[in-house]
Amino acid sequence: MMFEDLRTLAMRDWLENDLLLTVVNCVPASSDASFRRYFRVTTPEQHFIVMDAPPPQENVEPFIKVATLLASSKVNVPAIFQQNITDGFLLLEDFGSQCFLDRLNTDNATDLYHSACNSLFTLQTNTAVESAPLPRYDHALLTRELAIFKDWYIEQLRDSALPESLWEKTQAVLINSALEQPTVCVHRDFHSRNLMVTDEDSPGIIDFQDAVIGPITYDLVSLLRDCYIAWPEQQVNTWMTAYYQRLLDAGLIDCPLAQFKRWFDLMGMQRHLKAIGIFSRLHLRDGKSGYLNDIPRTLDYVLRISSAYPELAEFSAYLNHTILPSQALTA
Repeated sequence: MMFEDLRTLAMRDWLENDLLLTVVNCVPASSDASFRRYFRVTTPEQHFIVMDAPPPQENVEPFIKVATLLASSKVNVPAIFQQNITDGFLLLEDFGSQCFLDRLNTDNATDLYHSACNSLFTLQTNTAVESAPLPRYDHALLTRELAIFKDWYIEQLRDSALPESLWEKTQAVLINSALEQPTVCVHRDFHSRNLMVTDEDSPGIIDFQDAVIGPITYDLVSLLRDCYIAWPEQQVNTWMTAYYQRLLDAGLIDCPLAQFKRWFDLMGMQRHLKAIGIFSRLHLRDGKSGYLNDIPRTLDYVLRISSAYPELAEFSAYLNHTILPSQALTA
């Protein structure tokens, strides 16, 4: 067993003495970019996942709230069998150990992404934005997220400076594009590591506790321009166009494809800038340096999109002339 610290000892006490489970095996299932950890627990009857979310760094209540909301929308999220809010433990349904990232290849990508888009469409059509108890992806939140890129990647990791006037113009382009889109429920981390291959109703959706009401392209670009795996741009455009048509037919959007593509591109750039900042912070602050390997792929998305839009030409030039040379030296 893997009960080597105080948190796992407390977890074992909860499982065995409070829930009266007979634990025959316990192994780490995964960890993520937060303080949360996950363990796969085996009893004589079945497998469970235990979320370990240590207070005060983490709070399980948003997870419970969003899980309840998404389950009511017919999204395949793990059932919560038991909860210990005070100590930060949840006993969850086990979706297995195979995420999309483990399975994706050129032969099965279209089928897997089709199933993911089915789940995303269910999420977007079945969740009422007016009554959902979720925060809004507003101007303030978008600004705070973009600041992560400037603070942690540009200034701390690259030891550079981004001209304030240039940064303000760049933020305005991205934020205005985000805020003019129709709004839906946004998972906010809808990518290959959070989509689990399941025997029924695949994929199983995890890591949804930060869900918000926000731009309709956000989760789609998270999926198709994934920070952890990249596909040829022509293929991405094919998948994006198919989903655009689906949204159009359902009446969720009423815009030309070119407008939707612009929203998709600029929303992706906002997300990728944030992700680069988070990867930098995980390295510098938390000692999780493996995420540095994902910066070149994510930065490549930013470089390609910023070079494609004239209003971002100055930002593109800054990245290419000031940042890219130093990134290449450390890649």
